[in-house]
Amino acid sequence: MKVFLTHAYYLNEDPKELEIMRPYVPLGILYISSYLKLRGIEVKVYDTTFKSFENQKEALKKFRPDIIAVYCNLMTKLNVLRLIDFIKNEKSLNGTSIILGGPEPANYAEEFLNYGADIIVKGEGEETMYDVCRMISEGWSPEEVPGLIFISENGKLIKTGERQTIKNLDDLPMPDRKSVELNLYLEAWRKAHGYSSVSLNTMRGCPYTCRWCSHSVYGVSYRRRSPEKVCDELEYLIETYNPDGFWFVDDVFTISHKWLFRFAEAMKQRRLKIKYECISRSDRLNEMVIKTLKDTGCFRLWIGAESGSQKVLDLMDRRVSASDTREKIKLAGKYGIETGTFIMLGYPGETKEDIYETARHLIEADPDFFLTTVAYPIKGTPFYSEVESRILTDKSWNKRTDRDLDFKGRYSKRFYRFANRYLINEVNYHKMKARKTSLSELSKTFLKAKISKTIMKVIS
Repeated sequence: MKVFLTHAYYLNEDPKELEIMRPYVPLGILYISSYLKLRGIEVKVYDTTFKSFENQKEALKKFRPDIIAVYCNLMTKLNVLRLIDFIKNEKSLNGTSIILGGPEPANYAEEFLNYGADIIVKGEGEETMYDVCRMISEGWSPEEVPGLIFISENGKLIKTGERQTIKNLDDLPMPDRKSVELNLYLEAWRKAHGYSSVSLNTMRGCPYTCRWCSHSVYGVSYRRRSPEKVCDELEYLIETYNPDGFWFVDDVFTISHKWLFRFAEAMKQRRLKIKYECISRSDRLNEMVIKTLKDTGCFRLWIGAESGSQKVLDLMDRRVSASDTREKIKLAGKYGIETGTFIMLGYPGETKEDIYETARHLIEADPDFFLTTVAYPIKGTPFYSEVESRILTDKSWNKRTDRDLDFKGRYSKRFYRFANRYLINEVNYHKMKARKTSLSELSKTFLKAKISKTIMKVIS
């Protein structure tokens, strides 16, 4: 049984990401690789990040696997379809099973299966992929394996029973980083930013119910590795790769204060000194937590805001206070931690006044960084269900992603282009003013904000 584990993200085809240059290894498939190898499965991980589609095709023809397992998310969907086209038309891969996993395929199961995928893994992948290998090797029926979606011989869409999530994450081996060229990531980071960074996770799932957020892989859950296991991984990464920093990819790193304090104690006992960044929510922060983050090496804290309007936050079911978010951003800054926040424009029910309120929110909170996006409905979320009857698209399923979806009842895409310009320039104007930037630069930024706001009013 030979398994080809891969994804379909090609950094050189993504101008925006090339400019940002913050690549990280595909942890999901690296966990699956370790899990399968421990059970005697021959696995080849093919990391596409620094390679091309042509490179990937040649590797597939050379390896000639029994199973091609592809991680697919919203961003890589169209590339995954391109990969399926190749596999289906390549004679040397005739009879190879195409297995799709990740957050995207289960939401569009019938479409992916009709396009050429053989089986979709729904949810957590390790145990299900091992059972899929055994199923194909030993001739089981796919109906015997929980966590699968497939089309039966009579053309019926079959969803097998729910796969139970792994209760004790300490039972999982560390991700198979040896199977990728991690030095390429470290070098890319050093060249672009002057330091290197490695990603790792301490938890799976998120118990919060923000209406725009997808829970298609880990569900509305919260499971965590022990602080000791996390420290084991940190020690391994330092000894093996010696990165300058770390990125904890957890949805809410400070969700459990008890865990955080245990983690701090474990680090102290092992004399671990690191620099890291992480994400949290304002309601899971207080002064003791922020001090502990600082003491354990947190240099940058991302605090989800999404909007400065409490009305919009309530519509999102964020269950946070905009005023509390501002206070926590300022408190983290007081302890010398860089702060970043996320803003989502265009959520159903948002008005121009809410956008102006978000600008005031950012000006008062004064984070070091803020990132903006325009809301788009991801299938399987409450947000998608809310606007499904109003969705607008001029592209067929195999030519678009959910990012391309718009819906009736909100401002135009052009409006949000100017709203984004207004927000960025309005906030930057106040930052520049505080830094006593030159009058000419200050005037340019002020005019950009003013013009964008005027156009917003005209075209709304």
